[in-house]
Amino acid sequence: MSTVDTSSGKRSALAPLGKPLAAAGGVLGIVAALLPWVTFTLNDGNWPDKSTLQFFDAPFSVTGFRWHVLLLGVLILVAAFAPVPSKGRVVRALGWGLTLVSFVNAAYITVKGGGLGAITALDGATAFGGVVGLVAGVLAILAGYGIGIGPVGDWKFKVSTPVAYLVLLVSFGAVLYAVAAMLTTGGVGSANPYAGAIFLSFLGFAAGILAALSGVGFVRWISALSEQHRVFSVVVLAACALLLPFTDAGNEYWMTVAANIGIYAATAIGLNIVVGLAGLLDLGYVAFMGIGALVAANFSGAATAYFGFDLPFPVAAVIAAIVAGIFGAIVGSPTLRVRGDYLAIVTLAFGEIFTRSAQNDIGGFTNGSNAIPGIPALSLFGTEFNRSISIGSVKLPAGVLYYILIVLLVAATMAVFANLKFSRIGRAWIAIREDEDAARAMGIRTGKMKILAFLIGAMLAGLAGAVFAHKNGTVSYESFKFLESVTLLAAVILGGMGSIPGAVLGAALLFVLPEKLRDFEDYRLMIFGLALILIMRFRPVGLIPDAHRRAEMVERADENAEEAHLEAKKA
Repeated sequence: MSTVDTSSGKRSALAPLGKPLAAAGGVLGIVAALLPWVTFTLNDGNWPDKSTLQFFDAPFSVTGFRWHVLLLGVLILVAAFAPVPSKGRVVRALGWGLTLVSFVNAAYITVKGGGLGAITALDGATAFGGVVGLVAGVLAILAGYGIGIGPVGDWKFKVSTPVAYLVLLVSFGAVLYAVAAMLTTGGVGSANPYAGAIFLSFLGFAAGILAALSGVGFVRWISALSEQHRVFSVVVLAACALLLPFTDAGNEYWMTVAANIGIYAATAIGLNIVVGLAGLLDLGYVAFMGIGALVAANFSGAATAYFGFDLPFPVAAVIAAIVAGIFGAIVGSPTLRVRGDYLAIVTLAFGEIFTRSAQNDIGGFTNGSNAIPGIPALSLFGTEFNRSISIGSVKLPAGVLYYILIVLLVAATMAVFANLKFSRIGRAWIAIREDEDAARAMGIRTGKMKILAFLIGAMLAGLAGAVFAHKNGTVSYESFKFLESVTLLAAVILGGMGSIPGAVLGAALLFVLPEKLRDFEDYRLMIFGLALILIMRFRPVGLIPDAHRRAEMVERADENAEEAHLEAKKA
């Protein structure tokens, strides 16, 4: 299929049909939302949102995925005929969103219903909502190519500071609402037999809306606006995170998951210093988190702790960070002699040494395979962090104080990362990442800078490990194996190397997706892996790429395009 090439002026064969196809796709999307989707009641119960024909008595009372289909259909019509920047890109994104929502629901109904009769016609009953939705989505995608896939919209206008604050407040509030909706969509565990499908359908809708906002240029504009008002943005984001317990996601289950996400996000931010800024591949990074956890556990007063006394948590956490930092400097020392794959092998060996030493209780600090159980929960003014609390008439779930503590921890590590990144040290790390020999020639003491990257990254991991020890109540070497290092590295790469919020988003996805996909049982990890592959295929620089990384990719793309053009001329 030929597409529009805006740089050379070529037009697609679908160009005359662009708007008619968009109109047809939008109208059919609206119609799909008002049609039944299932011809009969499935064995596990009725399909959600009153979409089963037998109970389809209120076609205009749309909820859930039918509301998403209706909204996407309306937005396709608006994008096609309103003066929208990068019209074709936006229509295509919305078309993909509509296709994904329709496909997930139709495919799941077909599998559960035993064939296509469940979504078409069976014994005189008809339900073509899924088929019409798929057709509408495909038409919208074709319409996007017909209209033309131009560059991403570029919003040049500036706004006053009060207006910028208001826009950022509304935008971050929308992010909070979207996060709460994502966590609660489909319920938790086996309460809803269709929870996995509902969640994937919601993800398809959210992906379409986000891609459309990105295509129109809104995401880039908000990113620039938040960069201009960085302090305000950080404060508002932290406030939004602290408001999560007051939403529908404010239950004990999601507070526990969110706290775990925060601990690994703080650790991933530390790894981002080593990998994202300095460009040093570390495959044993989780060992520093383990060192911090073990140090905090041994100063906690637990029955099997090495030391027979307990220290206040802030003191123990500082000691844990310092000890982890010392080991980080020791591990970083070989970077003076090795780099690349050889450095990765050195760090991998360190991770394995830590695991085996902890397993065999060398030194008597780890209690071997018995672990260190009974670590007391943190407390504040007599209130333990693992208890529920009440604020006025609002009762917050158990574990909310741990969640608040970890939000503050993540905010602190983000502040450290940001200050380092834009300092002389951060610029030196980036120079080493780009070309170590050139950096050395420019006078940068590369050896000192690389050891410093390991030291600071390890200290942040040790601090996160101290919180991990008290939150979980038990510290075992099983929690700090090689797979955890790979997960942390995947979080950094997925979110965007060198990106401040990227590591947080990457860690969140790596924890939330497996939890929400439990409904698929044996296929859960396969779907999760496929999702990661697709994300890296279409976002190779990460979901929230760093400005330097984005510039590098654009430069490489331009070079590749120029080389291809020259080769085509020679041919």
